[in-house]
Amino acid sequence: PKGDVLATARIAGIQAAKRTSELIPLCHALPLSSVSIEEDVDTAAGTLTLIAEARTTAQTGVEMEALTAASVSALTVYDMLKALERGIEIASVALLEKSGGASGDWRRGE
Repeated sequence: PKGDVLATARIAGIQAAKRTSELIPLCHALPLSSVSIEEDVDTAAGTLTLIAEARTTAQTGVEMEALTAASVSALTVYDMLKALERGIEIASVALLEKSGGASGDWRRGE
């Protein structure tokens, strides 16, 4: 690989979350109070799960920022490992949960 894959993916995801309004048309710029990327490596299954969390004090949701962070983190992993494994697959990107804002709380599967 080109370097520390997970650290680079984490940095890329955080940077992407901060620039979501530049990447997604009509998406408002929001003040982010925190963005984090968690990794879960399952070597037996050969999978990597990336979970992004974004927070703001604004009165709106940060779903797009979290989804952008997760997506760009996954793309960064792909970019850094494609020379070693061409069959890498990015399987899914999904909102897991949301809290606060006008629409209230939501959790996938409930």
